[in-house]
Amino acid sequence: MRKAGWREAAAVYFRRDVLVVLLLGFAAGLPLALSGSTLLVWMAESSANLSTIGLFALVGTPYTIKFLWAPVVDAIDIPVLSRLFGRRRGWLIFSQILLMAAIVFLGLQNPDVSPFMVAVGAVLVATASATQDIVIDAYRVEKLDTSEQAAGMGSYVAAYRIGMLVSTAGALLIVSYFEKVQGFPKATAWTLSYIVMAGFVVVGMITTLAAREPARSDEAVRLARAEANPVARVAQAAFGAFSQFLSRDMALTVLAFVILFKLCDAFVGAMTGPFVIRGMGYGREEYAAIVKGLGLAATLAGGFAGGFVARALDLRTSLWLAAFLQAGSNLVFALQAAMPASYGMLASVIVVENFTGAIGTVIFVAYLSSLCNSPLHTATQYALLSALAAVGRTYLSAPAGWVAGQTGWFWFFVLSCLTAIPSIVLLLWLQARGHFATLERPKGPLATDD
Repeated sequence: MRKAGWREAAAVYFRRDVLVVLLLGFAAGLPLALSGSTLLVWMAESSANLSTIGLFALVGTPYTIKFLWAPVVDAIDIPVLSRLFGRRRGWLIFSQILLMAAIVFLGLQNPDVSPFMVAVGAVLVATASATQDIVIDAYRVEKLDTSEQAAGMGSYVAAYRIGMLVSTAGALLIVSYFEKVQGFPKATAWTLSYIVMAGFVVVGMITTLAAREPARSDEAVRLARAEANPVARVAQAAFGAFSQFLSRDMALTVLAFVILFKLCDAFVGAMTGPFVIRGMGYGREEYAAIVKGLGLAATLAGGFAGGFVARALDLRTSLWLAAFLQAGSNLVFALQAAMPASYGMLASVIVVENFTGAIGTVIFVAYLSSLCNSPLHTATQYALLSALAAVGRTYLSAPAGWVAGQTGWFWFFVLSCLTAIPSIVLLLWLQARGHFATLERPKGPLATDD
């Protein structure tokens, strides 16, 4: 084996398929904040109380249960679109059309008038977004070869965060522009901002049209079309995906680890916006500039650093590193909560959070991808795993607002570190039983055969 030079290692990031995955990462990251952190800022500016805001994490339910309709994506073609663009790209275009409509619908609601309708709109956005995620994840796993996987993951996560930046800092700055510069009422400014965000979905559509259908899905297409009954095709896809995964050693322990690994991050992430705005007294412009704007460079650096870590270290070591980085970043928030409000300190906290969070996400995505080893069930298996990973963000983090209200911000951040303990115990358990040795793959562009 020989190590490739830095030029050769960097060149992989400019391959056509990796660039497509990068742009699809932007498309996947864009809608998440529109039903998540940006929506929480909108709610924080309304008359809703902290408990209600915390419960809005539940609108992410579609991300948790998306594996239920992933077999449909694996087994069924979209009329006309799949014939024109292929199975994966047809589903991408379809989900992106639905996503654009859902974002506009959410933007037309008003949390002061009807929080329930805001929740309905957020669920519609999350459902369309989760469907797009199902297809993008399957496309990424199927399309990239071994030498491109690490670069693809690093690019995808970095672009994903850029998409989130656009729908957080970008969306908030647009609200301020329409409200303070153009003189629109606050409710109208929020509506216009969400309409602008819907326009950014076009980036994903253009990327989908320029992409090429994965060759690895050909076998799945042939098998799907061999069965004329669409219900039977879906049933076969679902049964095959779940039975194949559950037959692996320690399958239930692996699923529990997937659920709990990102809980430490999710618990704090659910309340970052309210902490900065209500806890520290900053406005939406300062939130956008410091929390999102300044964090961009750290996020990009962390995403690519995570890609190099995933290639340079074995999977087990990478996961240990990510676990401790996640817990440590929460303690930095606690330090800020114990000190007077300071632009410099908050900036440092955000840099640490974004850098370590991006590293952890890349490593975790690498782990999830390594668990999907059947091209016949890629969409369903990855959807199951990523949906379970969203359980922490959606359900287990829902009481975060109540905990913050009861303990105060400092102890909230300190106690949030305890949520990392279950995943660390499971990580130790899986390591002791050789789980990670069965998942190791060739390292990609940093190592090639002579």
